[in-house]
Amino acid sequence: MPSQPGLLDPWEVLLTGPRPDVVRVGLAVPLSGPLAMTAPSALDLAGLAADEINAAGGVAGRPVELVGVDSGRAPEVVAAEAAALHRAGAFELLVGFHTSDVHRALERALPPEARYVFTPPHEGGARRPGVVRIGQSPLEQHAAALTWLVRHRRARRWVLLGTDYVWPRAVHRAARRVLAEVGGEVVGEALVPFGPADPGPLLDLVRRSRADAVLLSLVGRDLVAFNREFARAGLDRRVVRLSGALEENGLYALGGDATGELFACMPSFAAADGGADEHQLALEERHSRRSGPGAPVVCAYARGVYDGVRLAAALAGGRALRGRRSAPRLARADGLAFRELTETHCA
Repeated sequence: MPSQPGLLDPWEVLLTGPRPDVVRVGLAVPLSGPLAMTAPSALDLAGLAADEINAAGGVAGRPVELVGVDSGRAPEVVAAEAAALHRAGAFELLVGFHTSDVHRALERALPPEARYVFTPPHEGGARRPGVVRIGQSPLEQHAAALTWLVRHRRARRWVLLGTDYVWPRAVHRAARRVLAEVGGEVVGEALVPFGPADPGPLLDLVRRSRADAVLLSLVGRDLVAFNREFARAGLDRRVVRLSGALEENGLYALGGDATGELFACMPSFAAADGGADEHQLALEERHSRRSGPGAPVVCAYARGVYDGVRLAAALAGGRALRGRRSAPRLARADGLAFRELTETHCA
């Protein structure tokens, strides 16, 4: 895997053998695949978390080290490698930021005693003992946002567009339930494979259905590519878009959006105008001091990884803690920034 500052190569770790004097945490971050554009943010915040833990004395005197796993590959490849590394003693706990198909594969492949913290929004459903999910379920993440858009933007006719794997399918089920309760309706739906594809059929579906709004559960570069084509087709100024996966890296890759019709319901935003909480602001300040003014943005995914590493260290120290949950949030893209709509907190 590519070398990253502060991130140990797992195969070098195996060559040096176990280190009982350190706590090794596996860090499964997408260095390849559709979410790779978010990896620099996630790696920086994981490193900040480890540095802060170690500056405070580590885990009962043992420093934390991060062992990298590229979680952007096929689910079965990531799961087989992570399970083998855990069994060989390369790491004690795993912190994972990746898509939910990789999450499911890891749950199946890791040994029963393995402790695994999954940090982004998740697909819901059952989880096995030893797995902690600190993100939101599809219903928790999307219900308030959908309700607000139906009531305040009269976005009643919805098309649901996503990638064909477990998280978007769960998002679509949750959206159908919410929209039926608040007076909206689903007038079209499509699930597509990962990777570059002809956006024409999806854009045609939006036009034919006379949709007021589109719920996007594409991720990473696929989400960016679709939004670019959506704008080129001239749909961006008259059709509301809502995404549960759009964060600052994706907005920057788009070149921003000033239509007033692009919304996101990620759990935190670095650029929210007065909406970031004190924890978020303090985190950004510490990140800037550590990595300088050119550091990657503290996006929602990166904040989740930071919290995940800290939680893993607490678990390694014998503390049975629950993940820190965020309240539902909705923000509108405004140029290269997100501006939070605080009304959704009580919707």
